[in-house]
Amino acid sequence: MFRSHEKAFVCRRPSARWPAGIGWLACACIVAWVIEGAALADGPAAGTSAPFALFGQATYVEQETDGFHSPYSGPNSLSPDQGRESTDATLFLGARLWQGAELWLDPEADEGFGLDDTLGLAGFSSGEAYKIGSNPPYFRLQRAFVRQTFNLGDDRTAVDAGPNQFAGAVSSDRVVVTVGKFSVVDVFDTNQYAHDPSQDFLNWAAIDAGTFDYAADSWGYTVGAAVEWYTGPWAWRAGIFDLSNVPNSPTLEPCCDEYQVDLEMEHRHQLLGHPGKLALTVFQSEARMALLEDAIDYGIENGVPADPAPVRQYRKRDGVSLDFEQQITGDLGVFARLGDAGGNVETYEFTDIDHALSLGTSLQGDLWGRPDDTVGLADIVDAASADRLRYLAAGGLGVLVGDGELPHPGHEDIVESYYSLKILSALHVSFDYQWVENPGYNRDRGPVSIVAVRVHVQL
Repeated sequence: MFRSHEKAFVCRRPSARWPAGIGWLACACIVAWVIEGAALADGPAAGTSAPFALFGQATYVEQETDGFHSPYSGPNSLSPDQGRESTDATLFLGARLWQGAELWLDPEADEGFGLDDTLGLAGFSSGEAYKIGSNPPYFRLQRAFVRQTFNLGDDRTAVDAGPNQFAGAVSSDRVVVTVGKFSVVDVFDTNQYAHDPSQDFLNWAAIDAGTFDYAADSWGYTVGAAVEWYTGPWAWRAGIFDLSNVPNSPTLEPCCDEYQVDLEMEHRHQLLGHPGKLALTVFQSEARMALLEDAIDYGIENGVPADPAPVRQYRKRDGVSLDFEQQITGDLGVFARLGDAGGNVETYEFTDIDHALSLGTSLQGDLWGRPDDTVGLADIVDAASADRLRYLAAGGLGVLVGDGELPHPGHEDIVESYYSLKILSALHVSFDYQWVENPGYNRDRGPVSIVAVRVHVQL
């Protein structure tokens, strides 16, 4: 099933926006209460043969930074003592076309900004924050795709209905083809414990491999095609997708003039009777990108900060990551991701991470009588290559980071914890805390404490 996350928007408003968050929470409670009552009145959901489907979600996130040490800052620095909020609401509209074929359209309304306009951290603090924000709400069609499933075996496993997924039954041996507009990470690098910022972890480097520079516009979506082949415990995936026309752009380059190829091999297993999986994901982007050394040299020759734009040429950037998940008991699971990407080329779409490691655990609340609550803990280490650190020290700006100088570089280390509290069947409220050492790879700044409240309604 496609995740209902994306990277949402947060607005540049003062910290005193907390009352608006309280008002949104009140509205969410009313909507969820109505949904709960309707569900009790109507009984079981409709059968699996329904030709149409309608789901919805709304997520609100408020984040605040503390007054961390900040002796200097640059254009892409994180600021102390700030608060920002984001809201997104999505409809998932589905229609069965023919045998095994589904059409999905996901219109979305968004409002707000990320902390410092989604800048200042390589592992950014909110996966509900896009790289483009707006004070008034606005609407976009974020997904529009067709999925065709070819069942190749006689066995069948039930699939529950949900956002971008009809109820039905699939064979363990099948081919799935997805074509249209969607997110690369709807299909690749998925993880049941850390992949949906509307419900689990918030940090970008927790919900995806930090080194996965996946093709996307500024909202996290692209146009392309993916093919998946499931056979026994194995799954093999391949996809080709449009990159944006320049790095970190809201506009895609059409017709694969600049494009990315993604490949993934996944193995599902049982360990002491509990399910788990291991996936290897590889990407290769081919686009007009700058070598970081060339950007540094251009800056030196012209007496300006390092600048990649004048020295971009058509070249490749590669990366690889491992994604592991394992259930330990019925309510406890662990996950890990390890990634590496080409550190001599500018980052194109996602974030400025060349080497990444994340480890974490997710525990449901059976032990304290709250089985629908979840507590999560993750430790993340993000690192930049020597070339990228020199580029940042020369005044260069990355996709997300750039303090204007970098005399004392270091790893960006992050610890994130959250508690998701079930209020009603359709309503969860989460409390999130992140501690970040060396924000933007800068040992002169931080450490930073970031607290968040998240309200999520699932219809």
